[in-house]
Parts: sequence; structure tokens; C-alpha cells
Amino acid sequence: MKNIKLKNILSEGTDDLFYIWKQEFKTTFRDQGVLIFFILVPILYPLLYGFIYTNEVVREIPALAVDHSHTSLSREYLRKVDATADVKIVAYCSNLEEAKQKLKEREAYGIIYIPSEFSDNIAKGMQSKVTLYCDMSGLLYYKGLLMANTAVSLDMNKNIKVARAGNTTQRQDEITAYPIEYKDVAMFNPTNGFAAFLIPAVLVLLIQQTLLLGIGLAAGTAREHNRFRDLVPINKHYNGTLRIVLGKGLSYFMVYAFMSTYVLFVVPRLFSLNQIGHADDLIPFILPYLAACIFFAMTASIAIRNRETCMLIFVFTSVPLLFISGVSWPGTAVPAFWKYFSYLFPSTFGINGFIRINNMGATLSDVAFEYKALWIQAGVYFLTTCWVYRWQIITSRKHVIEKYKELKAKRTTVL
Repeated sequence: MKNIKLKNILSEGTDDLFYIWKQEFKTTFRDQGVLIFFILVPILYPLLYGFIYTNEVVREIPALAVDHSHTSLSREYLRKVDATADVKIVAYCSNLEEAKQKLKEREAYGIIYIPSEFSDNIAKGMQSKVTLYCDMSGLLYYKGLLMANTAVSLDMNKNIKVARAGNTTQRQDEITAYPIEYKDVAMFNPTNGFAAFLIPAVLVLLIQQTLLLGIGLAAGTAREHNRFRDLVPINKHYNGTLRIVLGKGLSYFMVYAFMSTYVLFVVPRLFSLNQIGHADDLIPFILPYLAACIFFAMTASIAIRNRETCMLIFVFTSVPLLFISGVSWPGTAVPAFWKYFSYLFPSTFGINGFIRINNMGATLSDVAFEYKALWIQAGVYFLTTCWVYRWQIITSRKHVIEKYKELKAKRTTVL
């Protein structure tokens, strides 16, 4: 008899789970807002971002020159900068104010300022300097201008040292120019470009953010359609915590199993980005990341009261999360508080682990810290999601009981 009751309970729970899964799956494709965040944004946003940075580097950046030295040495410096592939000097200005005005009018993206004492200081054996002003609205312009001026200054400095050394042989000149010979090699980013550096991190973050927005939007819609503004609807099938959490989570996981494959495997191939990791390492790593993101988003959805709230709460977090992940901003420069604060978000471990596997050829054992952390997050956020929905079920029952008592009291008064 007990076995029959247990089978009936399990059968009923399974039916409810698949009912909830089916309802959530329908919501994804019927609600235009959820459809946009779950399908359209993951499809179109990576393509847009990839096309913007597909050239990797910027060439012939327009720049302005202000030469107050008016010497052969200053003219040589500007001539060499103009000869680089990164910079093109479009105008020579008489003073800095004129150059700033042209910069405001977007005639150029940088100003190279050579002071009047430039050649005099070099002749005296003193350190001289060249000032570079950049339009920081475009980081690629800043990078190109800075690298071109740095390369020219190092080259001219080498020639000045050799000329003043008084060497008698070519070998002595070589040692004076480069006491230690070195080569600058960009590891895992042969083009030294922006797309190969940042797009993989953005793709991983995109999965978390679209899940937050989509699940938050669905939660806001559920509250708006509920007469008591609760997250759990008044329905006999929504009568168990596990069946609700697993039913909803299974629906989101099925959708994002396909979307993650497209975002993390297809998009990098479309734009010829680095992909030297093995699927045997990537797929097991992505599974806990998806689970952690889904349950994290379901937990966070408790704060959503209407459809618009998720846009106000979650959208602005994208850039800060990218910075504190330690990819866009050097991890060693992130303050300790923000470093530990970033551990609350699956994107921190997901971004670092994915880049090391996909772009650097690491194995799953090499990213054991990130891999274990994602599983821990998945477990913790699963428990918090269960707690959230259990609390919502209790709250919903209280509201129903209170409404029933209210109606019963009115009926008694009428009689």
C-alpha cells in the first residue's frame, strides 16, 4: 500500500514538473520580451559586436601636430610618427588651443605636442619629452597613437645613444643600442587586436546577462498576472518547490543549450577568433556555468515586481561585471573588496575559465579552481532558488487563505 502511494506521489510530481516545464517553454516563445532576450539578443548582439571590431586594429589614425621646437630633430620625430602604419598627421597647428579646437570638431583623434625645449634638452644630455593628447572615446585610437609614439621615441633614443657613445665598431653600437635583445610577442593574440582580446569575455557575459533579463522579465510578467502579485501562480500543479525549480530550470537550460553552442562555438568561428581549446574540456566547463547562471537568475528574479524592473536593475551591471572579472581591467589592479565581490557572479569564473580553455589551450584540470567554483555556485544558487520559491508558495497560500476568510466573513454578514 505504501509503495502504491509513493508511486502515485512520484507520478503526480513528475506530471507537475513537465506541466511547469511546458508552461515556461510556452512563455519563452509567446512573450515577445522574453523571446528578445533569450533568442534575438544572443543571436544578433555577438554579430554586431564582432562586425564592429572585425578589423582588430585601426590604421592611419588622424592626428594633429604642434611643434614648438622647430628643429630638425622635432621634424624627424613627426616624420617618423607619420610614417608608421597606425598614425597619419593630417594638420600642423600653430598652438595647442587651435589643435584642441580641431580635436573637438573631430578632425583628428589625437594631438602630438613637442615643447620648445625638446632639442635643447637632448643637446644638453637631459631627458626630453613629447606630450600626447588623445580622444578617449575610442580606446583603439588611444592604443594606436600611444604605440606609434612609443616606438618612434625608443628608435630615436637608440640612435642618440649610439651617436654619443663614441664606439669604434658596429658590434659596440649594437650592444649600446640593445644591451639585452628582446622581442615583443603577444601571447594567444597574434594580431594584438581588440576583438580577439575582448569578444570571448563579452560572449560569456552575454549568457548570464540575457538569462537575468529574460528570467526577470518572465518573473515580472508572472507577478503582474497574479491577483496577489506573487511569483507562484494559483495552480494545483505549482504545489511543490522542487518541481517548480526543476521545471523552470529545465526549460531555460534547454533553450540555452542551443544558444550557448551558437554564442561560444559558432560566433568565434565566424570571425576567425582564436579557438585552440578542445570540446572535451569546453562542454563540461560550460555545463556548470549554465546551471549557475540559471539558478542565479531565478534567485535574483525575486526582486522583480513588474516587467520593466529587470531593465533598471540588471542592464547597467554588464560593464562593471566585465571590469571586475579581471579581463578588461588587470586582475592584479582590482581592489580586494571588488575581487571577492565578483565571486558572487558566475560570469567571473566563467569568463576566466572559458578564455583559458578556448584561447590559451588549457585543459579542465588547469581551470580546476574556476570549474569547482562554478559547481559550488550552481549548488548554492539552487538552494537559494528553492528557498525563494518555497517562501513564495507559503506566501501565496497565506493570501489565498486570507481571501477565503474575507469572502466567508462577507457571506456570513449577508446571511
